[in-house]
Amino acid sequence: MNARTKDISTLPRNLPVLAVLGLADPPDGDWSRLRGLQYSSLARVTVARLIAHGIAAVATVQIFVGHVMVLALVGWFLALGGALYYGARFDRSLGDADRRRMSREEINAQTISSAIVAVVWTVPILFFTPFGTTVSRLELWTILAMLMTASAVVVPAVPLGTIIFTAIVGGLSVAEFGWFGQWQSAGIATVFMSIVIVGTIESARTFLATRVAEAGMLEKAEVVSLLLREFEEGEADWLWQIDTSRRVRSVSPRFAFALGLDPEDIEGKPFIQLIAGEAWESGHFPSSLHDLAERLKRRESFSNLLVRVTIKGRQRWWELSGTPKLDENGVYEGFRGVGSDVTEQRESADKIAQLARYDTLTGLPNRLMLTEAMGDAMRYAEQWRTRCAFLMIDLDRFKAVNDTLGHLVGDALLARVSARLKELMTENELCGRLGGDEFAIVIRDASDLGRVEKVASAVIDRLSQPYEVDHHTLYVGASVGSAVGPRDGSTVETLMRNADLALYRSKDAGGGKHFTYEPALHAHAEERRQLEFSLRRALERNEMLLHYQPVVSADSENVVSFEALLRWNSAEHGSVSPAKFIPLAEDTRLIVPIGEWVLREACREAMNWPSHIKVAVNVSGEQLLDPQFASTVVSALAVTALPAHRLEIEVTESIFLRDATTARNTLEQIMGLGCSIALDDFGTGYSSLGYLRKLRFSTIKVDRSFVQGAAQNNPESLAIIRAVVAMADSLGVTTTAEGVETEKELGVVKSLGCNKIQGFYFGRPMSPADALQLFAVSRAERAGQAA
Repeated sequence: MNARTKDISTLPRNLPVLAVLGLADPPDGDWSRLRGLQYSSLARVTVARLIAHGIAAVATVQIFVGHVMVLALVGWFLALGGALYYGARFDRSLGDADRRRMSREEINAQTISSAIVAVVWTVPILFFTPFGTTVSRLELWTILAMLMTASAVVVPAVPLGTIIFTAIVGGLSVAEFGWFGQWQSAGIATVFMSIVIVGTIESARTFLATRVAEAGMLEKAEVVSLLLREFEEGEADWLWQIDTSRRVRSVSPRFAFALGLDPEDIEGKPFIQLIAGEAWESGHFPSSLHDLAERLKRRESFSNLLVRVTIKGRQRWWELSGTPKLDENGVYEGFRGVGSDVTEQRESADKIAQLARYDTLTGLPNRLMLTEAMGDAMRYAEQWRTRCAFLMIDLDRFKAVNDTLGHLVGDALLARVSARLKELMTENELCGRLGGDEFAIVIRDASDLGRVEKVASAVIDRLSQPYEVDHHTLYVGASVGSAVGPRDGSTVETLMRNADLALYRSKDAGGGKHFTYEPALHAHAEERRQLEFSLRRALERNEMLLHYQPVVSADSENVVSFEALLRWNSAEHGSVSPAKFIPLAEDTRLIVPIGEWVLREACREAMNWPSHIKVAVNVSGEQLLDPQFASTVVSALAVTALPAHRLEIEVTESIFLRDATTARNTLEQIMGLGCSIALDDFGTGYSSLGYLRKLRFSTIKVDRSFVQGAAQNNPESLAIIRAVVAMADSLGVTTTAEGVETEKELGVVKSLGCNKIQGFYFGRPMSPADALQLFAVSRAERAGQAA
């Protein structure tokens, strides 16, 4: 039974005149509900009323044109329009009044709007008729009489507005007729007003009586529909009925079957006792049973009420609907209704809710549940003037594990991580998985800020310990970013975003650290956003350029190649360091189009050099794993006509950690074109001799840190360079020493057997014109020596 039926069942049976007019609210019945039935009809006749008043106003103006100033007529016409517009807007707002209760303020406002319209209509009577004729006064009365009649006929449900309009306008018209000595007309007008007022009251009473009768029929129809629903629609399982003492009567066989009892064992037993089980003795009822008992006690209709019941010791869920049963005189006789066992549907819904709020891989709360928990924590903090906190956790080096050992091992590792996180939690914390290798912790009460630091430190320490997964010993770390509410954000979204900014700072600092949110991080994030925006337009605005650093032969010290180095002169940010924009380009995958431009530009510039000079181009992992990269190299060589043997692609060992198979296949395609491959920064990362065995590198580049260490007689650096040179010689691979800046460093790397040398000692990265000038100087020197 819905709320509408419940309200209708309380409508009054008697309709006194003052109550019909809205001037009194008798104790019998729900008169505020009845007012809703009355006033909702105004919205449906608003247009008709506006049309009637509009026609009357036009006719009035025509009557007095030539007798009254046009400006006065226009002013009155506009005033009437404003009053009608105000009333119409209010009346339209009452369109839903039949589905709710009318307030006294709304009734008064509607009455006042009717009175305002009536007052505006008194203007022609008071100020226009003195300038008119007897005929014009009678014509005006005819128009006003038409409006009174129309109001009584069109709006029978709201008599008060019609009576106010008739009393003000009609009464003033009678007084006017008397003033001008038209006593016969005054008498006729008085009789007409009386008829209109009486007829209006009786029409309103008839209207309301009809609505009450309709409501009663609707109530009975809904009750019958409720009781017969199991047979008509097959939705209910049984009928139930109780008396005024809430004891079961007229037991249906199916209701007895649902209780697991015989009908004779149920008859006369308390309804609540039958379904409460052991709770009847202990008095500890489920909240849903309390709700049912209260509704029965208040004799309140209900529909689809979900109740937890106990049948023979087993918990079940019933869905009950019921309505009070009244006799012909309206005397309460009990309740009747229908019920269904929805235990299976309820359990299915619980499982769905579980899946919606928990991560299937780790069993931890997911993003949705974490967000809800954070919202609860923030409300708790606001209520008790405390603090809460949100910690975001990202695993360090997890991607390398996932890419090298596969997703099964990666998933198993995530399960181990989640187990360790749960070990660290107390009742004050909730941990969950946001997705991928990102986790989060909600600290409900973080009044002691030391607790946030303690939790973060415990997470980093515990997650950094080794894991044994599928016969592999794995090492990953954790970076943590935190934000404290409401200090760092007044909403869940703001707090989570600020924790993410703090986490980004932790990752940027090398990982394995905890950083708290600081307002300055927003500035860094905004700077990064602006930098990314500018980077996306850098190519089309011709802001990118290449510089070239010479690589010389260790024997002759003549230039044998150049390494192309990317530079960016931004219109907004000036000269941006490669260390700043290259990682950004890789994160946003802008490195792919930028790298394509670098390849073409480097090959094009190399065509200006002597034919034995090579150009080396650095390639990132994002480029190398792009399926179209080999085609990009072919296109660059074809467009510039550079011979393939003059192009050298430089890669680092880190590319093999993401997808070694794809990287190796792509490099083999490039070597098949005739290009050479150089392994950069050898020995500084995840070194593996397997790379050298599987791929025919042309050059191994020794990192500048080893060069500087060797110049300082560092034993480890000297040993590493000797080993790399010896290995390269045995494989037929050349070695290039990077970062040579002093004569001492030059002597050391020469003595250790490096084949090529690169560094500031022989030249800094230079513009294309300066690089080209090196060959002009060499030709001039050779010409001078020949002379």
